[in-house]
Amino acid sequence: MSRVLVVEDDADIADLVRLYLQRAGHEVQCLHSGSEALHLMLQSTPDVVVLDRMLPGVDGLEILRLVRTTPELKGIPILMLTARAAEAERIQGLEVGADDYVTKPFSAKELVARVAALLRRTSAAASGGPQQRYGPILLDLDRHLVTNEGQEVRLTAKEFLLLQYFLEHRGRLLSREVLLTNVWGYTYTGGTRTVDVHIRRLREKLPLLGEAIETVKQFGYRLRNLEERP
Repeated sequence: MSRVLVVEDDADIADLVRLYLQRAGHEVQCLHSGSEALHLMLQSTPDVVVLDRMLPGVDGLEILRLVRTTPELKGIPILMLTARAAEAERIQGLEVGADDYVTKPFSAKELVARVAALLRRTSAAASGGPQQRYGPILLDLDRHLVTNEGQEVRLTAKEFLLLQYFLEHRGRLLSREVLLTNVWGYTYTGGTRTVDVHIRRLREKLPLLGEAIETVKQFGYRLRNLEERP
């Protein structure tokens, strides 16, 4: 049974999300403030967090930043809820480290499906094999850990899965739609811009990928084989 933490200050929405997630077989805990959620996560790490962006006190975006910079929490998959439909708001959340985004009003069934997809992808990454290497970059799939020249690099769950997919398909031309389907899942409807955002973050965190991930105009991306690198 997966443990899901729901952080939502609207009691009605929190109760609805709890009900549907429990029906899907998850253990669910609801909290109404970001500070409470951060304290709980430090004591007992959930398998996935559903996090409202607009919270009293410390808002959801700041909680997301804190989670992504805390070593023992950084790998938790986080799905953000927001009442703001603007693309810039979603992009900001993804840049900070959200793995998925749902805009209110939303379908509770769709939210449950997105949570399930996050859990499946995280589980697959953890059990897919021991290690994958690209030059000095090493993915430890058992520990969900990335190192570059022996130094740990902090990636979000979605960044990790995206890098893993590139390594498993190195040399192949991959469209944004293919990446969305295989990394974000069939239920993702947020548009292909999120692929560009996550690839930019990978390039920033792992400079080798700046030259290794080739941008193919009007199509997508390709991870060059090591011998092809300029």
